[in-house]
Amino acid sequence: MQFDLASCLPSDLDRALLVGRVWRGAPIDGPSVVVVRAGKVFDITASAATTSDLFDRNDVAAFARSVPGEPLGDVQTWLSMSVGAAPESGLRLLAPCDVQAIKACGVTFAVSLLERVIEEQAGGDPGRATDIRASLHALIGSDLAQIRPGSEAAMRLKDELKRRGAWSQYMEVGIGEDAEVFTKSQPMSAVGFGADVGLYPTSAWNNPEPEIVLAVNAQGGVVGATLGNDVNLRDIEGRSALLLGKAKDNNGSCAIGPFVRLFDAHFTLDSIREASVSLRIDGEDGFVLDGVSHMREISRDPLDLVTQTCGAHHQYPDGFMLFLGTMFSPIKDRDAAGGGFTHHLGDLVTISTPALGALVNTVRLSTAIAPWQFGVRALYRHLAARGVL
Repeated sequence: MQFDLASCLPSDLDRALLVGRVWRGAPIDGPSVVVVRAGKVFDITASAATTSDLFDRNDVAAFARSVPGEPLGDVQTWLSMSVGAAPESGLRLLAPCDVQAIKACGVTFAVSLLERVIEEQAGGDPGRATDIRASLHALIGSDLAQIRPGSEAAMRLKDELKRRGAWSQYMEVGIGEDAEVFTKSQPMSAVGFGADVGLYPTSAWNNPEPEIVLAVNAQGGVVGATLGNDVNLRDIEGRSALLLGKAKDNNGSCAIGPFVRLFDAHFTLDSIREASVSLRIDGEDGFVLDGVSHMREISRDPLDLVTQTCGAHHQYPDGFMLFLGTMFSPIKDRDAAGGGFTHHLGDLVTISTPALGALVNTVRLSTAIAPWQFGVRALYRHLAARGVL
């Protein structure tokens, strides 16, 4: 399937300050930290061995804008090489994070909240979802966006839902005081632009989750943002919330990229708060699905989610990447009336917003894509061999 490579980059590429990682060939034969300046890629590993090190700098934006680097060519060339590249061999973009923890927030949008409740009440059976959705909308409505989590109004709604027997653990994190924050994936396990994403083989009801991902340093400071796909297995998590780890953390189940855009005078947290995130799914069967999420509809401010993730109660000495949650739970029928949406193998998933570009991945089985073999120890052996540690 063809797509426009230019649209996979920020619309204001000439002034966007991008940080990423690439896999280089011989004699490097491994990952490098890169910056993109005016559409050109520069390897800065000699000055910043990891993106975690880079993000910890007090002058990260100024440093990334001026640090010398080895020129690696045009960024669109790297995008082109990354589509279908052979893992561990071909030149390609990697996820723009390395040793950071990968965390995610769930149920941060009202629509997502209702869909999680539906998954739970359906017990993982997509055939029951339509009837449950209709009954829930009749009972509590479909617009909970005006309810501020933890507020008096939210607590009154919580009490009323309990009285009616409609309460759910997803309601607790959706409108209660505490956000849902979970470990999405392991350091070094995320895949990047152009890579395959993986579905657990037994899942028959699943979907992408298009999200903005914040890059947070060891001090808890947010230094930039990128795009992510928090691949979601609705049937497995729907059977039991205790299966969240099995549903969320599998080979290729976390995609991040294409680059982290650093905050500066032209791109700030307010840019994230006002962003709209688009999703397009192109199936090999001709199926097309389009959707859009507006960050202004999020129920918890991004900084509140960062604070709930780290602080006196929990530190991240290598920093972390934080998925902010999605409002997109596709319900468009695909295979049968009333059956809703689920992935087919070969689906091309494009997640985009103008300020960050687009993250493009192809859906496969987690057992059929290349195994994850290059971890933290391999990274540090590689950096030691290059003499940059």
